[in-house]
Amino acid sequence: MSEISMEQIASQLVAKGKGILAADESTGTITKRFDSIGVQSTEETRRDYRELLFTADGISNYISGVILYDETIRQTASNGITLAQILTDQGIIPGIKVDKGAKALAFSEGELVTEGLDGLRERLAEYRSLGARFAKWRAVIRIGDAAPSQYCIDTNAHALARYAALCQEADIVPIVEPEVLMDGDHTIDECYAVTETTLKTVFDELYKQRVVLEQMLLKPNMVVSGMDCPEQAGPDEVAAKTIYCFEQTVPLAVPGIAFLSGGQSEAQATLNLNTMNDGHSHPWELTYSFGRALQASALRAWGGKADNKKAAQDAFIRRARLTSEARDGNYSALDENS
Repeated sequence: MSEISMEQIASQLVAKGKGILAADESTGTITKRFDSIGVQSTEETRRDYRELLFTADGISNYISGVILYDETIRQTASNGITLAQILTDQGIIPGIKVDKGAKALAFSEGELVTEGLDGLRERLAEYRSLGARFAKWRAVIRIGDAAPSQYCIDTNAHALARYAALCQEADIVPIVEPEVLMDGDHTIDECYAVTETTLKTVFDELYKQRVVLEQMLLKPNMVVSGMDCPEQAGPDEVAAKTIYCFEQTVPLAVPGIAFLSGGQSEAQATLNLNTMNDGHSHPWELTYSFGRALQASALRAWGGKADNKKAAQDAFIRRARLTSEARDGNYSALDENS
């Protein structure tokens, strides 16, 4: 894999029928997920859960890459092989979350900026030695009273571009993730306006900082209504406005767009992705880089019990298969109950 170019890696990550599993939950986030099923979060239980996912029979049919957390890329499975190597042996590309999380943005109450640029060049070199061939950095844009400010968008876009340039310098494909949050009661049109401004700003910064677009992927939100909006847009409107937004902002040189699920349910995220790929034309590969929307069923089926491993793996593979079908526009909501 070390001889594969960044363009080839980017293309493989968005290959037909496949998408990316986001298994890069921080210790705090995965602890909350474990709390929801009554499982204590320890290094061992976190390892067991992720090993369960990565060794599910048939995973490579639907998953092209997996985003890992710092702890996970250093862990060894029960058979003595590193988790990253287990993925590589199946033809799945290991990736790594490299940001240090969103922190309060100075002089802008309620807004956030993602940190982690200090020491990133050195960390990328280490992660590559551990098997990572792509990386991810998430910026958080909130819609609310007077938010987002252009200051917040500019600051996050600048950091995303600096991160992406450092990745490509290290021969690592950057996934650029500017997430406009679903939290709030905003309409889909408000989400569209903020997403459009954010993406225009991000690509302007990427150009200024000499990032090669053919060697990166975009991981954006879908253009959707806020979670608390009384009028929720349906999948046809979500698909049309999301694709139109990208047509106004995303250069054709970008090989693929891997959506985040952003708090959508498994079925909702899958249906929206399917609608974008069924009957809509677009020049990019539109695929998935889901976390909860690929894992929720498996997590519930597992429940922290070793005896439930097979049931959890089956639930994960079923969800991955349905999402893969949506990636190619072949999903039917009827399959949810089959």
